[in-house]
Amino acid sequence: MRFPLLLALVFCAASAFAQSDVGDVSFANSGSAEAQPAFLRGLASLHNFEYPEAADAFREAQKIDPSFAMAYWGEAMTYTHPVWQEQDAEAARNTLLRLGRTPAERLEKAKTDRERDYLRTLDVLYGEGTKNERDVRFAEAMRDLHGRWPDDVDATAFYALALLGTAHEGRDFATYMRAAALLEEVFPTHLHHPGVLHYLIHSYDDPIHAPLGMRAARPYAGVAPNAAHALHMTSHIFIAMGMWDDVIDANRRAIAVVNKQRAARSRQLSACGHYPTWLHYGYLQEGRFDEASKALEACRASAFGDYVNAGPTDSRASRVGGYADMRAHQIASGGPTPPPVTVPDGNELASARFLLAYADVLAARGDTAKLRDAVARLHALPAEAAHDHYAGNTGRAAVMVQQADAMLLSATGKRSEAIALLEKAAKAEAAMPFEFGPPPIAKPTYELLADEYLADSRPADAARAYRTALERTPGRALTAAGLKRAEAAGGK
Repeated sequence: MRFPLLLALVFCAASAFAQSDVGDVSFANSGSAEAQPAFLRGLASLHNFEYPEAADAFREAQKIDPSFAMAYWGEAMTYTHPVWQEQDAEAARNTLLRLGRTPAERLEKAKTDRERDYLRTLDVLYGEGTKNERDVRFAEAMRDLHGRWPDDVDATAFYALALLGTAHEGRDFATYMRAAALLEEVFPTHLHHPGVLHYLIHSYDDPIHAPLGMRAARPYAGVAPNAAHALHMTSHIFIAMGMWDDVIDANRRAIAVVNKQRAARSRQLSACGHYPTWLHYGYLQEGRFDEASKALEACRASAFGDYVNAGPTDSRASRVGGYADMRAHQIASGGPTPPPVTVPDGNELASARFLLAYADVLAARGDTAKLRDAVARLHALPAEAAHDHYAGNTGRAAVMVQQADAMLLSATGKRSEAIALLEKAAKAEAAMPFEFGPPPIAKPTYELLADEYLADSRPADAARAYRTALERTPGRALTAAGLKRAEAAGGK
């Protein structure tokens, strides 16, 4: 009886050492002792959404112990990204085929009832039906697994994450609060578990619930200091509360980890993408326009210079799209207007072309001739841009076009018509599901509407519109400054 206990202690020691910089996890399993460090590193990375690193670690565990069923389960899990609504079902199915040709063969490789229960959930996640249908059934399967193993913190965490993955039409507060309720039960006893902290932040990363997420955001960076996404993830709460110093610090640290990893592989450093975009937005909100412009220029050079792939999440399209996003936000946040750029042809760059045209509209305010030309170019693009997320079910592209039309109406002396169109667009934007991060429409429509109210000598209406805008973008500098002007003009 003493040998199994000794072996368990060896496992625990190995996992604590291996996971010190990406989070503390433990997971009872039947894999070999030699495969434990790689498996647990993969599990922690999976909880941190460091998917390529997690897949590498799980494959390392498979190489050490080819019969280790849960190592194949782990790799298959890396091909579904619930919060991002992404899935590579083919890659996941191929991984499972390496374990066994049929579900029955795979179950034979699992050595415990709990391991078999985990494997069965993958037959749902990657089984028959559309992705959305499978997402819902997977959440139900995880609910059942959680019910059978209520003391398994990973079952609880993955069930909560599966629930978040069922919000296919955008943020659904009821669904997100169901996930939060599950995680709150285990949070007090698992203060260093990367999945519990991470998924709590996702559950609460909106301006209404963000104060609840501070308890998870503050420790998460220290729990996983070598996981770039964990470092960045804390800023989901900070940005929802307008805490710009913290947003900047979190994303600087995340970029530093990414670049350290890229440098070790002799790859190009990161200048575009998710973390640089959030850092750039933080600079803009603090009026640090020199730093913002330098960050934007670094992304431009990366996106339009010689392209060398820097890893599985890097592409020319992602860099150009990142630059377009940053440029639109710089103009919409009152920063210096960068020179225009020409985007190469290609459907994969349709989103960037649309967003850059929208940015040109914002830049042309005050010059009617340039504005007319920019609006015409934007109108030529929505049909093409409808293939990207800016014109999907949320209707963001339509709102951007309405904004452009309203700006042109105002510039040509038709302010009443412009205001009526913006009132319609603002209601449409407000009806869209909330999205975390910098505003998905770089110039929030209620802010633009408030600007027009103020120009029309309607300070009370302007103040109300600015306050409404701040409900979704707390601490946004231009909105807050506009509110002060409206209040000084007599708005209440």
